[in-house]
Amino acid sequence: MNDPVPSDPNWLSIFLEAQAAEAGAARNTVLSYGRDLSDFMGFVTAKNLAFGTLTQDDIETYLIRCEAEGLAQSTRARRLSAIRQLYRFAYEEGWREDNPALRISGPGRVKALPKVLSIEEVDRLLAVAPHYGRTALDHGRNRCLMELLYATGMRVTELVTLPVSGARGNPAMLLVNGKGGKDRMVPLSDHARQALADWIVLRDAAEDEAHTKKRKPLSRFLFPSSGKDGHLTRQAFHRLLKEFAVEAGISPAKVTPHVLRHAFATHLLQGGADLRAIQMLLGHADLSTTEIYTHVLDERLKTLVMQHHPLAKRS
Repeated sequence: MNDPVPSDPNWLSIFLEAQAAEAGAARNTVLSYGRDLSDFMGFVTAKNLAFGTLTQDDIETYLIRCEAEGLAQSTRARRLSAIRQLYRFAYEEGWREDNPALRISGPGRVKALPKVLSIEEVDRLLAVAPHYGRTALDHGRNRCLMELLYATGMRVTELVTLPVSGARGNPAMLLVNGKGGKDRMVPLSDHARQALADWIVLRDAAEDEAHTKKRKPLSRFLFPSSGKDGHLTRQAFHRLLKEFAVEAGISPAKVTPHVLRHAFATHLLQGGADLRAIQMLLGHADLSTTEIYTHVLDERLKTLVMQHHPLAKRS
């Protein structure tokens, strides 16, 4: 016998808890679900409706309202996806006998080509980072952050939450905890290994001093911080990158951690790397996610044909 159907707010809390615990969704994914579904619940409440009796027409009315508010196509697609997931869970739990969102045709996602920095622009950022900041500790940290990000293509959350234990001993590879708790190994370039080794010396000295003088507990993170998270935050690193860009003479609008991740993938492909290898390095669960970079391959293949095909040479 099924348990009683919970109230609407409990639908959300139970669903989000299940996503975090059972589905192994990343924290940011759960937070995104929470934001999107809270907005949806606000609409349902305002219309005196209920999750348990909502119809396909009701959900379509909500999506039309989102479009009227000027929400981006990608945002509307994400919200519909969250609603579908909620109702799939409700069906599996026996709260509903159907999924009213299942047959709704979404707005789709525009697969825009990712913004990419040139190799020369990345080189300028790498040159600026070791000299930015007020202290030698700042310089070492900033150099290490940039070298690791560009050498590995890590997501910003993966980078700032790296444990120091896995970075000791001059490793040739780092273990990265990715989306959904999935681990992967990423190789380090010689520059990244040297930057990492130099940073650990500076970091450990600063940690030991704080521990001795202030009785501050030693941090387990590679990039420790005094904030509540215990490590450099995504937001703080995002701001740092903008400051690097200004120093390097690059528009700050062009530079984000995700743009550097795109640069990593694009520059590897330009150098002849295999798409499946890029998929593994980026931690993409599905190759289709990585295939957005095939525009780079298309350009390279076009250049090869134009340079080497007999007819192209003849013309």
